[in-house]
Amino acid sequence: MIPLKSEEDLKMLREAGKILNRIIRKLEEAVKSGVSTEEIDNLAERLVAEEDCLPAFKGYRGFPASTCTSTNYVIVHGIPDEQRIKQGDILSLDLGINYKGYFSDSAVTVPVGIIDSKLEKLIKVTKQALSEGIKQAKVGNRLSNISCAIQDYVENNGFSVVRQFVGHGIGRSLHEEPEIPNFGQPDQGAVLKHGMVFAIEPMVNMGTWESEILDNGWTAVTKDRQASAHFEHTVAITNQGPEILTDN
Repeated sequence: MIPLKSEEDLKMLREAGKILNRIIRKLEEAVKSGVSTEEIDNLAERLVAEEDCLPAFKGYRGFPASTCTSTNYVIVHGIPDEQRIKQGDILSLDLGINYKGYFSDSAVTVPVGIIDSKLEKLIKVTKQALSEGIKQAKVGNRLSNISCAIQDYVENNGFSVVRQFVGHGIGRSLHEEPEIPNFGQPDQGAVLKHGMVFAIEPMVNMGTWESEILDNGWTAVTKDRQASAHFEHTVAITNQGPEILTDN
């Protein structure tokens, strides 16, 4: 059963989303050549604390940091360290917060200075794929229409969608039902209802969709070591249409 949120829940989740959006914007500004991913993670932890929130990822199933910092061919779950990003890289920032027992989750992929035109297209397509999925997040639609819209847009633009990692429900827990793949056939799965809240998050690869996990047990990379991008929003299904909680 997919949990439905009350109007009070939605009010609190809106606030959690606004806070996370503010933090993500500040982290984007900090992405510059020569900065380490560890420094970005330290900044995130300070910003989360200043908002009287808790980092949702730190300690979750043993994850050691507040943010996932995924560079170039890292898909998701990159662990911040002393590595310094450089001009021409792309960096995906994924952050979740706990605001008074309510969770929000968001991700962006940021260019470091001037990047290759192919990487620019990858970022643009991934961001738009998220928008295409969100358009389908409306009352009365089927869950898989979100997935299908993302896959169609990505593949029509010459890229591939990751299969191993998916979006998810969110609310009083970081991960709730249902799983939301970024691929699949249309008109399948649950009927969407007012009060459902999802973290929709396309992960898009320049080459093959296949991935593998590094020896640290967390970091997912593309099997062919070509670049990957990631965007995510927390989205409420409402009678007025999809409401992007992390874009206010």
